Amino acid sequence: MTEPVPEKSIVIVRYGELSLKSRGVRDRYEEILKMNIHAMLKANDVPFSGIRRDYGRIFVETQSPQAPEIIARVFGVVSVSPAYVCASVPEEITSLCAAVSVSKIRDGDTYAVRARRNGNHSFSSNEIARLCGDAIWEKLTDSGKTPAVDLTNPDKEIFIEVRQSQSYVYFDSVKGPGGFPTGTQGKMVVLLSGGIDSPVAAWLMMKRGLDIIPVFFDNSPYMSPIALEKALDNAKVLFSWMPGRKHKVYRVKNGEYMTSMMETCHQKNICLMCKRFMFRVGGEIMKMTGASGIISGSSLGQVASQTAENMLSETYGLCLPLYHPLIAFDKQEIIEIAQKIGTFDNSIRSSDEKECSAVPEKPEVKAKLTTALDEEERFNFNLNGLIQKLAREAEVIEFPGV
Repeated sequence: MTEPVPEKSIVIVRYGELSLKSRGVRDRYEEILKMNIHAMLKANDVPFSGIRRDYGRIFVETQSPQAPEIIARVFGVVSVSPAYVCASVPEEITSLCAAVSVSKIRDGDTYAVRARRNGNHSFSSNEIARLCGDAIWEKLTDSGKTPAVDLTNPDKEIFIEVRQSQSYVYFDSVKGPGGFPTGTQGKMVVLLSGGIDSPVAAWLMMKRGLDIIPVFFDNSPYMSPIALEKALDNAKVLFSWMPGRKHKVYRVKNGEYMTSMMETCHQKNICLMCKRFMFRVGGEIMKMTGASGIISGSSLGQVASQTAENMLSETYGLCLPLYHPLIAFDKQEIIEIAQKIGTFDNSIRSSDEKECSAVPEKPEVKAKLTTALDEEERFNFNLNGLIQKLAREAEVIEFPGV
């Protein structure tokens, strides 16, 4: 008669950098991480009965097979393992290892046992690994299999984590995003579009513990109507990485500026001046919302407005904290992250219309330091007043409890 295989009843959650913080900061970050895991599980309807901290680990009590993949979406999590649980007694650990290994290790597979301990015990890590290895061997041979031990390059690895009162046995780990828990590093404005780059830039900063305030610049009538839809869809995907919060997207109706600017600006500088204006309005929204910076999706040399000379000119004289997390990324690297985080398919949706009809045929790529300032001097309208007006009148689109 085949013995029943124990059920996995817990998920081990590991985290990285936050464990290096001082005790007080670490405790606060771990509590925030717990709350974020709770919110992620709730948002995805994953049942669980408890979440607890225990010296460098968080343990989630759940038997849901979906739990590891869902928890691995939480910022601050380095890796996740669904595990079997027993008391930290050699007889129980060896018995559990043998019982769960029969169904995992095939005939002819090589295997290795990796053990680590935390707390005071009467046995060493090597001793419990050897005892479990022997018990697994005996169980496999009794079942008619012919196993072999290979500590260097095994087909299967059995991991044992021994804690003070309980021990955990697992085979697999799911990689998390790492970084810091959402909510530990404040919030920033992100200039979000329907394209590939800006959602990736936002996600990378979210990974560092930031909450985001997306700002979309609606350049109608020079912009395709699908651009707003794509930007909002990108925002929704980003918000799904940090559920349990009320999120907002600011839609700035930028057509008035575009029309006025294009009437007085040299055509080759349109992209340069559009980007500078976005930074300036973004700065006003940053102040309004208590944010501490502005994130852009700029990548050096990728498009005309992102040459080194143009990036200098478009920001010259602006006293704003600007962040460009993609500045040294290749396009393929950005695409791979977009695919991983879930924004790529939406970002490449296209329409029959050109997404921005204001783009000149030959945009400036080597602007002088004062080019943008000189263009602003030519404007025949109240630029500062328009910046404040558009920021103040921006449409707020709410995403409650995404």
